[in-house]
Amino acid sequence: MKKLNRIVLFSVLFSLFFINLGCSGVYDAIVNIQRLQFKLDKVTAMKLANVPLSNITSISNFSVMDAASILSAFTSGKFPVAFTLNVLAKNPNDGTGGTKKSSAVIKSLAWRLFLDNNETINGNVGNITVPGIGQATNIPIDMSFDLLKFFKDAGYDNLLNLALALGGKNGSASRITLKVKPTVETVLGPITYPGEFDVIDKEFRGGN
Repeated sequence: MKKLNRIVLFSVLFSLFFINLGCSGVYDAIVNIQRLQFKLDKVTAMKLANVPLSNITSISNFSVMDAASILSAFTSGKFPVAFTLNVLAKNPNDGTGGTKKSSAVIKSLAWRLFLDNNETINGNVGNITVPGIGQATNIPIDMSFDLLKFFKDAGYDNLLNLALALGGKNGSASRITLKVKPTVETVLGPITYPGEFDVIDKEFRGGN
């Protein structure tokens, strides 16, 4: 009987130990996820109908050949654009302010791309490590699609100006919204955010 009591007592203590460890692990995992933040950086390597836009400031800067190529693509019913959207991820879990210093591993980052509030393409990138150093880590996401598929009534000049506003010499990501839903690796396994949140170029945002 005494032996049985010792076995029961040991089992209870063993269970309580792992319950406490689990609660601590859950708390740390939730805190780390809530503190992970994102922000849009620059659009780079922009091409419209395979014509580079990075050094172009306005329509008048195109060479005759490039202008002809872009117009030909548009009149053919296709206006392909390709660029890299650079997303900054910041992990403030650097060991200060009561946080535990730890890196965040993003197993997957599901995203949807919006231009001028119009939904375009979607995708997923993954296996991204964001060190807990308080500095931003760049996540380059390659995009390619046909602008005419999503902006059929926009017109030639409007679409050309949109492309230049995004990836021209003076371009920015101000007209882009990226809706994301990260899945982050934790001691308890991968945890996916309960819903999407918007990533913009004005400020770092998280899903909390």
